[in-house]
Amino acid sequence: MLLSGCTLPRRLYSTARLRELESLAERRGITGPELMERAGQAAWQLLQALWPEARRLLVLCGGGNNGGDALVLARLAREAGRHVQVLSLVVSLVDGAPRGDAAQAARRWREAGGAVEAWDPGKLKDNDLVVDGLLGIGLEREVRAPFAEVIEAVRASARPVLALDLPSGLHADTGRVMGTAPAAEATLTFLGLKPGLFTGLGAEYAGTIYCSELMLPAALYREVPPDCGRLELQVLEGLLPPRRRAAHKGDFGHVLVVGGAAGYSGAVALAAAAAARCGAGLVSALLLDRPALTGVTPEVMMHILRRGAAAPAALLERAGVLAVGPGLGRAPRACALLHQLLAHGSDRGLPGVLDADALNLLAREQEPTPKGREGAWVYTPHPGEAARLLGWRTERVQEDRLAAARALHDRLGGTVVLKGAGTLVADETGLDLCATANPGLAAGGTGDVLTGMIAALLAQGLARPAAARLGVCLHAAAAAAAAAEGGERGLQASDLLPWMRRLVNPEPGSPGLRR
Repeated sequence: MLLSGCTLPRRLYSTARLRELESLAERRGITGPELMERAGQAAWQLLQALWPEARRLLVLCGGGNNGGDALVLARLAREAGRHVQVLSLVVSLVDGAPRGDAAQAARRWREAGGAVEAWDPGKLKDNDLVVDGLLGIGLEREVRAPFAEVIEAVRASARPVLALDLPSGLHADTGRVMGTAPAAEATLTFLGLKPGLFTGLGAEYAGTIYCSELMLPAALYREVPPDCGRLELQVLEGLLPPRRRAAHKGDFGHVLVVGGAAGYSGAVALAAAAAARCGAGLVSALLLDRPALTGVTPEVMMHILRRGAAAPAALLERAGVLAVGPGLGRAPRACALLHQLLAHGSDRGLPGVLDADALNLLAREQEPTPKGREGAWVYTPHPGEAARLLGWRTERVQEDRLAAARALHDRLGGTVVLKGAGTLVADETGLDLCATANPGLAAGGTGDVLTGMIAALLAQGLARPAAARLGVCLHAAAAAAAAAEGGERGLQASDLLPWMRRLVNPEPGSPGLRR
């Protein structure tokens, strides 16, 4: 089958790697026109499954491979009795003299009785569905007129869109919108998943994503390594083993959350509660100032740092994992405390998480962490913090999030979690992406919750790369569950807490971690 179920691969490929796959396929005798025929067939299968009642189709064709894929779909739809109009801005297609691999698809379309007409925005209103085959994965420049005008007309029409390979105008590698792009209801991508479909603005424009590998031999994929992996909670579910019946709290670690400057004690409260809910045996909190409100769960052991004092040695000795930064502030005493904790962690080889103001303080430093300490930390910046750490503009981080995640790991070592739509995890084991985007997480405190979750997983014995990846997936799953229960708008960080315990202790047969 060219289109099998809804299961997506876990490998993501850049445009350059996909070109390698195509080249290998051609050397194995699988020609460009043959791949085009397979792509068009897969797209036709998906169209029938998603829009069985759509009788009138408007197919937009560019001059590249995407246009050829669209012409194959158009031919198959016409043969099945659908009313199909093919429009193009490419003069050679309209005149009947196309070039390249698309020439065969265009010839077969005309032999079947079809025609390629010049673009006419008035024809949008007479169709049930738009098939977007305008621009493909080779796009590197901003979309300009006349293509931009076509895309804007499609957006204004409010007709459902099926995008072939990716929505025209979306950068395949980065998820950047190159000026404009249609908001597709579904995207069928070919050969392999593109990172740009899942990070940056990709999720907003791609709709539901489907993939057809076009029946390429599995051996070809073994020859071309992916650029990025795609994280799934179900794949990571075996990382936390069942608990022994005779276990005690000391078996599951002691997390120390440090932060809570005046006015920001809630950040520590959220991180500490998340650590407790995700299974840490003991959780302590060290606050720089006395909280105005007592919002910390009573199971958390509270300590207030006296002004001018260092962190108590006895408290540090008991801690097995440090979670530093929630509400820490950037005052000189916060900076001194951070350096004390970095040195202590280095001396004892403790794992830990650095977030929020701990990262902002590090951004001021020439050397981000003491020598020899780099490998122990999980860093969890949002795009603004990432920009400060790298000396970039925030817009540059968002324009190429994969490059930013790699650059952060090059600078910081350890494991970097670049938060945002399509959260990325980068370290010595590779680069992975969590494709579960949820705008409900765009609220204060959700990053503090993630800090506590990852710290709890470290406390329970997970290695740094595994704890970061599982924490990201659990965080996304908890947000999805909370949003499904009450909606995305108004979702608060504390709404995630009840779901965490359920996700790490699922009922038999439910998604999540095995008991």
